[in-house]
Amino acid sequence: MPSLRRDLPPLPEVRRITQKKRDAWWTVLLVDPVATPLVRQVALRTRITPNQLTWGAFLLGLASAVCFALGDWRWLVAGAVVYHLSFILDCMDGKVARLTGQGSVFGAWLDFVFDRIRVAVCAVALMAGQYERSGDTTYIWLAAAVIGLDTLRYINSLEIFKIRHSMRKQIKSRLREARRSENQAELAFMEDLLRNNPEADIEQDQRSAAAGQEAPEGGTAARPQAQVIDLHEEFRHRFPAYLRARSFLLRHRIRTHLVSGIEFQMGVFIIGPFLDSVIGATIVSGALLLVFELAIIYKLLLSTRDFTRTIDSFERDDVARAA
Repeated sequence: MPSLRRDLPPLPEVRRITQKKRDAWWTVLLVDPVATPLVRQVALRTRITPNQLTWGAFLLGLASAVCFALGDWRWLVAGAVVYHLSFILDCMDGKVARLTGQGSVFGAWLDFVFDRIRVAVCAVALMAGQYERSGDTTYIWLAAAVIGLDTLRYINSLEIFKIRHSMRKQIKSRLREARRSENQAELAFMEDLLRNNPEADIEQDQRSAAAGQEAPEGGTAARPQAQVIDLHEEFRHRFPAYLRARSFLLRHRIRTHLVSGIEFQMGVFIIGPFLDSVIGATIVSGALLLVFELAIIYKLLLSTRDFTRTIDSFERDDVARAA
């Protein structure tokens, strides 16, 4: 392990290894520029493990909760700063794991559970401190709302992931059943093609994927043609501006889900305390989170229609072949 740390690649390569292709704008703009150089130094000069960083982030989160509970604006600012430091450490644990190969299933579980506990404790502490300061019972309801919205966000994310995985699995299964020869079309999902190439034109990618690769001069036949499945076709057709915005954001590694759980937390625990406007920041952050979650649900609804049409097309092909 010590030799691994001494032989770590230069910073640009560390960025390539550790930074996600798509991430929250808060992480891309305000965390990665600090966290990535720190990750290299931690991995190069220390024996700190990803799980130890997870514990450090959790303990800093509890420290920020103590600051929030004191209620005064100066303590709110201190709590916001400590919370952001906690989030930086929270981002570093996964990066160190990817860089050093020390990731584990238990570490992922620990990170998720500590994140949820940190949000709940900080929400209670922040709102309790403001209730003590002002006597306004609105803060009690806001504490419950913050915990509820954070839970809703991650439950919804998990369920949508499971549904999308199930749709992909069923499509792949039906394609395998339909294969009759080695030259039968391979399967590619348009969202994967676009993820790898943020500037891609959909129609051009569909033609290129369907055409396959040209065989080199004097070489053997090209690889099998690819059948491109687009489970977001209806959504893209209804909202053409989405593609332009998406391409712009992905060129900068920013995902189109602009207000996710991360931005919601930062609005509540950093922007609100800094502005000494906890109620306003919490309400705005919560409303924006709900808007984006509803947009994702609507996008999923349209995807299920694309999925149904895709399955129906397989069935029509089966009938045509049987005839």
